[in-house]
Amino acid sequence: MTDEERAAFPDGWEAFIDPGFIAHVGPVYHRTVAGTKEFAFRTDERHGNLVGIVHGGMLLTFADRALSIVVREACDGARAVTIEMSSQFVGAAQIGDLVETVPEIVRKTASLVFVRGTLTCGGRPLAAVTGIWKVLKDKPGDKS
Repeated sequence: MTDEERAAFPDGWEAFIDPGFIAHVGPVYHRTVAGTKEFAFRTDERHGNLVGIVHGGMLLTFADRALSIVVREACDGARAVTIEMSSQFVGAAQIGDLVETVPEIVRKTASLVFVRGTLTCGGRPLAAVTGIWKVLKDKPGDKS
């Protein structure tokens, strides 16, 4: 992350290191406030669509990453994969906006985790997201 990128983001947030797909569209930032994990990203031109607002696919990519991190922490670091995610777009983000979410675990079983979050910008809702994650059971000899 460059000094310019750091300067453009509010204090107290830390970039989540993710060398996979998110490296192409991120960074995604996180912080913990009163024991609750919060996530955010600053939109830029890479995230735009043909009508000049943030592409819904980017909002869902951000939601999937944020909710997945909370699921993994709830599973004590066990690997988990998204098996279903539903969204309702209720607002639009503009290029340059700070988009945030605070994921919430709704229910956790031995093999599934149900989670939800609302993506917001300045307190204004952008999308409601719910999902189900499958906790993977590693086979003997598999490496995590």
